[in-house]
Amino acid sequence: MRRVAFVIYPGYSVMALAAVSVFETANLLAAEPVYDLHFISETGGPVRTSSGLRLDSEPFGDAAFDTLILGGTTVREPSAPAMIAFVRSAPPRCRRIAAICSGAFVLAAAGLLDGRRATTHWAYARDLQREFPKVKVDEDKIFINDGPIWTSAGMSAGIDLSLALIESDLGPQAAKSVARKLVVYHRRAGGQSQFSALLELAPKSDRIRKALTYARENLHKPLTVPELAEAAHLSPRQFSRAFHAETGQSPAKAIENLRVEAARALMEESRHPIDVVARQTGFSDRDQMRRAFLRAFGQPPQTLRRNARLEAIDWRDDEDSDEAA
Repeated sequence: MRRVAFVIYPGYSVMALAAVSVFETANLLAAEPVYDLHFISETGGPVRTSSGLRLDSEPFGDAAFDTLILGGTTVREPSAPAMIAFVRSAPPRCRRIAAICSGAFVLAAAGLLDGRRATTHWAYARDLQREFPKVKVDEDKIFINDGPIWTSAGMSAGIDLSLALIESDLGPQAAKSVARKLVVYHRRAGGQSQFSALLELAPKSDRIRKALTYARENLHKPLTVPELAEAAHLSPRQFSRAFHAETGQSPAKAIENLRVEAARALMEESRHPIDVVARQTGFSDRDQMRRAFLRAFGQPPQTLRRNARLEAIDWRDDEDSDEAA
């Protein structure tokens, strides 16, 4: 049986406890339990979470665990020295170590993320990069696996991370069964964006919003800066300056993100050939779209489409099995 320990501490986010249900459900669905779950803290005893719920815990020690998981807090505060020391000493005793949301800061403070790729909640990503420059922070990923270290974005991304850990342990079918039991879509791919392109941009002025609305409705066109500036009723120079000030991105980068988002939806939801998808979303050709997908998701369009189709087939098979039973 695999021993899994959740490191908890005052202010621990209740949302991070959703990851516990993933492993609990895996045990319920298996012929016999496969995970032995533990809650550990610096001193042991009851620990008050962010909502006031108190969890009983075992004290830190030298026990070995297959998996060590750190959750985050709703309000980020400096990590306790004792917890950093415990996590720093954990690798020889743990096959893998994972962090959900701001738990990544504990791993970073312990030196476990030095030279590794990692992610965290988008709201904390730049703080993580600034405070720990040796970490290769990717703020736009749902979760990242780099060797024995796993990190995820915040909130519900802990469920995706836990499903990925179960898939690594027990295989994809087991992970799909757990997701189905939990009534969630099977885990999002690690390379999937934490948020949509339009939500990320969030312009303040009506003029820039109008330009983005125009862009989204005309992705099949080249969409030059003068054209977007005209939609915003600004000069090209004024538009470029205002757009970057309000969104933090250049118009070219923002339009690429909108094209990629639209192309991905078409790839997963339609049977259009890749060349057609590229043309409908404004890419000059399939190669340009492929490069954009690799930058955004770390995977080419064909892989995302294949994964989406396999997912749909697996879900239909599961439903057919349930109906037959």
